[in-house]
Amino acid sequence: MAKNASSPGRRFMKLAGMTASIATKTVSNSIRHLTADEEQKLAAKTKLFQDIGIQIAETLGEMKGAVMKVGQIASQYKDIFPPEVAQSIAKLQRQAPAVPFATIRTQVEKELGKPLDVAFQSFEPTPFAAASIGQVHRARLHDGQEVVVKVQYPGVDEACESDLKQVRLALRLMGVIKIDKKLQDKLFAEIQESLSDELNYEIEAQNLEVFKTFHQSLDAKVVIPSVFKAYSTRRVLTLSLEHGESLETASTWPLEVRNTLARRLIRTLGQEMFYLKRFHCDSHPGNFAFRPDGTVVIYDFGGVKTLSVEIVEHFKQLIYAARKHNIPAIEDHLEALQALAIKSSFPEELYIQWIDVLLRPLTQPYNFAENSAYHDSVTLVKKSLKYWDVFRPSPDTLMVNRTISGHYWNLIHLKVEDNLNDLFEELVPNPS
Repeated sequence: MAKNASSPGRRFMKLAGMTASIATKTVSNSIRHLTADEEQKLAAKTKLFQDIGIQIAETLGEMKGAVMKVGQIASQYKDIFPPEVAQSIAKLQRQAPAVPFATIRTQVEKELGKPLDVAFQSFEPTPFAAASIGQVHRARLHDGQEVVVKVQYPGVDEACESDLKQVRLALRLMGVIKIDKKLQDKLFAEIQESLSDELNYEIEAQNLEVFKTFHQSLDAKVVIPSVFKAYSTRRVLTLSLEHGESLETASTWPLEVRNTLARRLIRTLGQEMFYLKRFHCDSHPGNFAFRPDGTVVIYDFGGVKTLSVEIVEHFKQLIYAARKHNIPAIEDHLEALQALAIKSSFPEELYIQWIDVLLRPLTQPYNFAENSAYHDSVTLVKKSLKYWDVFRPSPDTLMVNRTISGHYWNLIHLKVEDNLNDLFEELVPNPS
């Protein structure tokens, strides 16, 4: 992996080969089906997108390093891709295999400027987590403090911009990005910024300190690791080891505990969005741990989204309008958030049905294990498909939607059964 990550020429050639192959497949598909009827064209297009999605996932997955991270970030923005492509690139979020410990030792010693056994009393050579841009090892400081050390793979930050350009070119050539160029530019600028931030562990250290201070003042049972600055750099991040159980284990605990954990997850996210105006935007269950006393531990602050005061206000007003079934106001705020392309084109009846589905888990007694909102949304999607061009993914809404959706599924896995309306009112009180 380290070899691939530090070989820009080899990486570029692989990506260029993928792009050329995709362009050839796309043109060939168009020529072959010139005289086909609409149904045949649709079937051929679906098959083409499936093949290309698999090709993108396999190419990026083999390459690891920065370009795999680009693919993972793209999978977080999968609303902008056809489902066949989104499904394939979403697989890139799985754990990557680890690199040899000798590579990790060299990187840590280079970054900290001292031998590993001078910096640490002990350092476990086998990582307990490995991802696209780095891996995590347990260690112990000389004062006995247990820590985790996040180590970035050598070379992954060198070619991110060209990696991102190649992935975008491949997607554009196959004509699968479902938005206009101006919006594409904004989205890919945001992806580039997100990638740059995630590759800079000094920024993650700042995020950890900001969020730790914020939550400590509100709830002692929201635990965020402490940063050990003397053992941290741009490419090495040393944090306190904070123990907790997985979501899978927590899902076996009594309902009262599961409901408490769910409320803490939702309250924490709402406080970040509406008060701090910065939120932890990777709701993957592996980024959370749980304790039987209701404590929630939050890891990995490489992915943080900042919201402007104006954007937060539009979200609040959108919620107020939804609760009142005020469709014109809903459309005004969706338009301001760049999520609506054409006003007065989506039927009012469908708006009201979607409002019921989307607000149901937060406004009435709800059994997340039964998941009725999701099942009803599948039916609604079929009814709404012909109007889908009315809406568009927006830089201001994509990560909010993705994060809320992720936590919804976390609550399903926790098998939560509760009425969260009081919590919803607490976070977004209706104006009097």
